[in-house]
Amino acid sequence: MSKLLPKIIFTSIAIASAIGGAIYFSWTIAENQTASNQNSIAKDTKTASFVSVWDEETEPSYSGTKEMTVYRSPNCGCCGVWIEHAEKHGFKVKDIKTEQIEAIKQKYNVPPQLAACHTTIIDGYAIEGHIPADDIKRFLKEKPKLAGLAVPGMPLGTPGMEARDMKQPFQVLAFNNKGEVQIFKEYQSY
Repeated sequence: MSKLLPKIIFTSIAIASAIGGAIYFSWTIAENQTASNQNSIAKDTKTASFVSVWDEETEPSYSGTKEMTVYRSPNCGCCGVWIEHAEKHGFKVKDIKTEQIEAIKQKYNVPPQLAACHTTIIDGYAIEGHIPADDIKRFLKEKPKLAGLAVPGMPLGTPGMEARDMKQPFQVLAFNNKGEVQIFKEYQSY
């Protein structure tokens, strides 16, 4: 069973990715529709651009490491949207598409129960899943003696998993090399 668990988790993530991606990318809007306050569409564009609740920077003074490497499945669209989110917040992303994502997670000690669709490495830390960029900045500023951060699965509403006004509560979890987990930040309404 222990060898099956990561495969079951990864398959569940792939299914959630397909559903979330379909919801996100099926969201179309007329060319001249007025933008609403949150999760809005910029008007007068041929290709509508999404304005995210995550676009506002809350850690503008961050001056630490900006280079990150993202390992993701070649078939996952939400990971690409999360990369755009990270880049909007000043990170320089090396995007590596691989079929060996499970091996990457194991190499960087990501506990199977915290698995998500992509794994990011920055400043020696594993950053697993759809974590808001400002939480990554705060974590890197604090330089804790931990292995990394994770948002398990693919909660709707997280950066890269936005789908209109659908927002699931989620937690950003910190973990160490022994697999011990603690809450880093919690989002109930955002």
